[in-house]
Amino acid sequence: MSLFSFLKNNKNIVPDLGYLKVDVHSHLIPGIDDGVQTIEESMSILKEMEQLGYEKVITTPHTMVGSYDNTPEIIYAGLEKVKAAIKEERINIEVEAATEYFLDETFMNRLDSDEKLMTFGGNRVLVETSFISPPPQLKEASFQLTLKGYKMVFAHPERYTYLIENKNLLEELIDREIIFQLNAVALTGCYSKPVQKFAERLIDMKVPQLVGTDCHNMGHINLLKEATKTKYWKKLLDLDLLNNSL
Repeated sequence: MSLFSFLKNNKNIVPDLGYLKVDVHSHLIPGIDDGVQTIEESMSILKEMEQLGYEKVITTPHTMVGSYDNTPEIIYAGLEKVKAAIKEERINIEVEAATEYFLDETFMNRLDSDEKLMTFGGNRVLVETSFISPPPQLKEASFQLTLKGYKMVFAHPERYTYLIENKNLLEELIDREIIFQLNAVALTGCYSKPVQKFAERLIDMKVPQLVGTDCHNMGHINLLKEATKTKYWKKLLDLDLLNNSL
């Protein structure tokens, strides 16, 4: 029996994700978006992530006008509470914060007004879009971000129906040197089978440069553990990922 088969069949083995070192997408600041709602929930998840081998978590609350009207001040204030709790709980993990911007007209206004954007890893900006249709500003946003010295990180591209259905758009975005961030849990089929298949296709194409948990709750940690048992997990880790350089 191969080591991979042994790990897949043994439910008690805790996967070691230490080679990634850094998670770049999660929602672990309590009460400011659809992620964790209590500091206790946040601490439980971070303890699990420490046990899995993560050294740093870059948590990324949503910034979406009308739904999650977060500001840097709100996010950083929440981050300080998380850091204080980590110290009290003696969790050996570093936590930073950025945000997951919803790409719409408001985001473009932020760019036009030269508002300082929340970044991680230097100049990287995490953005998401509607799952169904591409925003009309998508290409212009990538151009403007580059012009202003940022690098666009495209959150969970495997979940966008419009990319699954439009190979030409996918190739154009790849050509623009956008950084694609895959959600590891997509490999379990938890979103849908088409999303899983598209995630696998992106891996076969060697597209993802970052992998994230997109952790909102403990259920996502359990799914993450399941993802490590899938046949595409090793293929994902064999890519030239940027996680451990952040």
